[in-house]
Amino acid sequence: MNIIPLPAFRDNYIWLVHDGHHALVVDPGDAEPVEDALRRLDLRLGAILVTHHHADHVGGLARLLAHTRVPVFGPAGEAIELVSHPVVEGDEIRITAPGIAFRVLDVPGHTAGHVAYVAMDIEPGLVFCGDTLFSAGCGRLFEGSPAQLASSLGKLAALPPDTRVYCTHEYTLSNLAFARVAEPDNAERDAYAQHCETMRAQGAPTLPSTIGRERAINPFLRCDRASVAQTVSAHAGRALQDATDCLAALRAWKDGF
Repeated sequence: MNIIPLPAFRDNYIWLVHDGHHALVVDPGDAEPVEDALRRLDLRLGAILVTHHHADHVGGLARLLAHTRVPVFGPAGEAIELVSHPVVEGDEIRITAPGIAFRVLDVPGHTAGHVAYVAMDIEPGLVFCGDTLFSAGCGRLFEGSPAQLASSLGKLAALPPDTRVYCTHEYTLSNLAFARVAEPDNAERDAYAQHCETMRAQGAPTLPSTIGRERAINPFLRCDRASVAQTVSAHAGRALQDATDCLAALRAWKDGF
């Protein structure tokens, strides 16, 4: 199974999964790069996964479905017109062309009904997590609460450490710049930053990351660590109640960074 990023807009990635004959696309905010890739690689579209309702993730659906009707899986808790197969946590979906199966996680916070798709029967594992978890960061709280986001990030962090993380924005370098401020002393983060700077200088994506790497370098997954909580508390000018309070203050800090 091949997984390739299709750049879209300024910094989005649409993920295309294919077996050499059939393709699955994840969060097609724009139809054009998908159509170009299908033609270039001589692939037939077999299914679409959607993580949440934002336009840069669903804007290409109508044009793609005008050419061929394929199943579109998306969150049951969000009103996305062209989703034909609404999903919720615990659902297992099996896509025959290409042959791949996923289990669904509810990961609200960025949006109220956001979902993630964890591949089954693939080693090492992988997750398509939309805008909930980024490399060295996480999504803004547009519709959910800090408690919801904390729970969602906890679900993703609990995946096996070698699980590959396919998020949908190339935000890594800017997230790492903030991570250096939020947790100044993190040697593994600094080494990863050098790697990512090299990749971007070569025009290559920084993604996918892994769950293990994110646990080690992502401050939003480290709000239970004194190295993060002390810095956040100092910036907020108050004592923090718990890790969820730390996450809320950290996210607010990042929003204005």
